[in-house]
Amino acid sequence: MSLVPGAISRLDESNVAVGIALPQYGTIASPKTILRVSEEGEKMGLASLWVSDRMLLPTKPKETFDGDPWPEIFATVYDPIEMLTFAAARTRKVKLGTSVLSALFQNPVTLARRFATLDRLSDGRAIAGIGQGDFRDEFEAANIPIKRRGRGFEEFVKAMRAVWGPDPVSFTGDFYNIPESRIGPKPVQPGGIPMLLGAFAPASLERAAGIADGIMPAAGRSTTIEKLSQTINSFRDMVRRAGRNPEEIMWILRVHNPLSEERATEPRALLGGTPQQAEEDLPRLKELGIDHVFYDMNHPARVPIDTQLVLLRRLMRMIKA
Repeated sequence: MSLVPGAISRLDESNVAVGIALPQYGTIASPKTILRVSEEGEKMGLASLWVSDRMLLPTKPKETFDGDPWPEIFATVYDPIEMLTFAAARTRKVKLGTSVLSALFQNPVTLARRFATLDRLSDGRAIAGIGQGDFRDEFEAANIPIKRRGRGFEEFVKAMRAVWGPDPVSFTGDFYNIPESRIGPKPVQPGGIPMLLGAFAPASLERAAGIADGIMPAAGRSTTIEKLSQTINSFRDMVRRAGRNPEEIMWILRVHNPLSEERATEPRALLGGTPQQAEEDLPRLKELGIDHVFYDMNHPARVPIDTQLVLLRRLMRMIKA
């Protein structure tokens, strides 16, 4: 199964589609705020709503969180699939994606059915962004050996795709086995739900080149167009070596740089600054092959929800003008 070109909605053929992460962490997450962002996001023309995944906040972590202390907001995290299902009931067009869900803490049959159920309930709007997990504390809590990353994750992806395929389903691997069975529901989307992987290390990118419909890089303060171009060109080479067409690979960029009322000075964070400055970056991203981005201010929650929505609404007016 592979991503059908054009399956992820775009504003039009010339523009980059824009989405937003739902309020999921800490005190800002609530049924009211989730629905508000979902409904207002769709009304203003956003293309997608996104959630991520975190299992716990260890009081004595075995490792740092990417070199920093673990954020306090990880003490309360709404579950990703349930959030998207909640949003699906109050929206009609906007895509619903995970970026990313830690797959190895789940069972591939169960996770495949949960995504398929979301796809059915939303009439084909699901995007399955998954990763193999990061931290030892979470692997310990999930009772999954951390050494399952890598080859075990690749097998997990193949098992999920098997579940989305025609009945009878069967799968035999070193880590996962599915006895011949009928398993439903099946996704609405032809060929299955688009599966994008969170991959950053060279070995992970090589693996994704052979099994993913796309990947989901992140844009932080130090991200530049030049760095993104190097990553994209390198990955395209990997895709070619895997015997696949790089033109069929989807790129969705997660943006951690906030929009602002005040004009940012140069050098400026990619897609940051005022909505006008961010809009100036979109044609360059389109040239690289990135036609879908979304803003995620959950990590940390630096920008109030009201401000995020106001600034995104301005950005959308410029894009559609």
